[in-house]
Amino acid sequence: MQIELRGLGKKYAREWIFSRLDWQFETGMPCAVTGPNGSGKSTLLQIISGALPPTRGEISYTLQDKKLDGDAWFRTQSYAAPYLDLIEEFSLAESIRFHFRFKEQREHLTVKELAERMQLGRALDKKVGAFSSGMKQRLRLGLAFYSKSDLLILDEPTSNLDQRGIDWYLEEVQLLLEKCCVLIGSNQKEEYAFCTRELHLNDWKNKSKFSK
Repeated sequence: MQIELRGLGKKYAREWIFSRLDWQFETGMPCAVTGPNGSGKSTLLQIISGALPPTRGEISYTLQDKKLDGDAWFRTQSYAAPYLDLIEEFSLAESIRFHFRFKEQREHLTVKELAERMQLGRALDKKVGAFSSGMKQRLRLGLAFYSKSDLLILDEPTSNLDQRGIDWYLEEVQLLLEKCCVLIGSNQKEEYAFCTRELHLNDWKNKSKFSK
């Protein structure tokens, strides 16, 4: 998977969050998207995922030397972030079954085995709305980790996780570094120390001052 950003910019009201951004992401070269609060990390990741439109510029997605259109692109990615909603009326088992109606698994595991991999084996019949914030984040991450995807986008991945959860995250994400294009939005070095590249958005803030 290769993702190329050309002249990418996002503006809210009269303020450019970032602009004239040129960058390339690819499988086997995990990249951290860093920068101070308000620099546009989450915004950029949502633009790359297709959830938000850019104000200017272009993004191209290439898989096995073939350009992907919009419909094909959405099927190739997994996204996890603490601000993404879960269906709180579902039990954990129902959430897993529902998710994998639309996504292919990386491994052929049972619902119980998937829950155990997420460190949630005792909560199969528990409603997601009754989960702690850490349990919800493990569910979000687990659904992303165990889906067969060519792009894995993780924004603030260890939010609400205790040390056991952080250790689990680090173990699971490093199993995928050579299998898909991995993007990590973070300001915490521990979350992305394994990344071989870093896109620091503050480097593109000064360019925004000259944008029109």
